[in-house]
This record gives sequence, structure tokens and C-alpha cells, in this order.
Amino acid sequence: MIEFFTEDVLMPSISEKSLISWLSSTCVTEKRVLNELNVIFCSDEFLLTMNNEHLNHDYYTDIITFDYCFDNQIVGDLFISLDRVSDNATDNNVLFISELNRVLVHGLLHLCGYKDKTDDESKLMRSKENHYLSLYVSRET
Repeated sequence: MIEFFTEDVLMPSISEKSLISWLSSTCVTEKRVLNELNVIFCSDEFLLTMNNEHLNHDYYTDIITFDYCFDNQIVGDLFISLDRVSDNATDNNVLFISELNRVLVHGLLHLCGYKDKTDDESKLMRSKENHYLSLYVSRET
């Protein structure tokens, strides 16, 4: 089950049904069972406070992933700063929705066990993101 929430921002213009289908199929491909995923859209300031309180990090980020997974079951929360996604989209010259989709699948891939701390991990993460984004785009067109 995937649910979408907001915290101090308006809900972005998304197709919840399409996103649920895409993220669910990503779990299946990664041999995971989607149990419970909460996606919380918020502001930079809200996520900065969470980053400080929960991770002792004093910087802005586009996503914080809380992993409660067990066995092959996906259970987690994705807190996504819409401010940061918007800025990243501008900086990377991509559409807001494209960047939002990348951040969504990035968070899900973390819940599937992928890391991005080293160069090799980051390359694999980006490759996985691109793969799943291409599947979503091809379904949407």
C-alpha cells in the first residue's frame, strides 16, 4: 500500500494511480513485497528540521528515507522536499515531475537495499533510477 501526504505544502500535481502502479512494479522487479510506503511531501524547512533532529545533519536535502523494512517486505517513509526537487529540476534543466519521479524511485531503491555513499554505489543507484524511470516514461507515453 502506498499513501501520499503533505506537510506544510500543497499536494503536487501527480497521478497517484500511475505512481502506485510504477513503484509497485519496481518492488516486484527488485523481488520485494510492497507492504507499506508513505510518501510525505514537505518544504525545505520542514525537511531541514527533520534532518537536524533525526540524522544530526544541518543541510538541505531532497529526500530522507526512513527504512522499517524486514525480510523482503518494503515498509518505510519517504519525506520529500518539494522546494529542493524544484531547485534541482531547474539546476539540471529537467521538468519538475521528472525530478520528482527520480527522487521517488531513489527513495524506494534505498528501501530495496541500494546505497549511494561510494562512487560505485552511486553509479549503480543512478543506473537503477534511469532504468526504472525509462519504464515509467514508456508506460506514460
